[in-house]
Amino acid sequence: MQARAIIRLKFPSEKELRTVYLALKPEVEKPATNRCMVSLKIEDNLLVLNIEAKDTVALRAATNAYLRWILAIRRVTSALKPQHQTEVII
Repeated sequence: MQARAIIRLKFPSEKELRTVYLALKPEVEKPATNRCMVSLKIEDNLLVLNIEAKDTVALRAATNAYLRWILAIRRVTSALKPQHQTEVII
């Protein structure tokens, strides 16, 4: 592998960190292409992505894909959180 990136992301809660980790795990285990390899782990309350690719184009594509997936997962989990509502009794 010619290009490598290590990305460490901090999440606001352990629950959100685990949710993202478990959602990405199938992608890591069965990659769509053989141009890059990705490993994923939780280390000191951080999600650590280790991306190794054959070239910088593949590295950029994989990095962008994983970061977009993480953003999408966070948006979905945020939308599913119960919103605090105040009840007005008349």
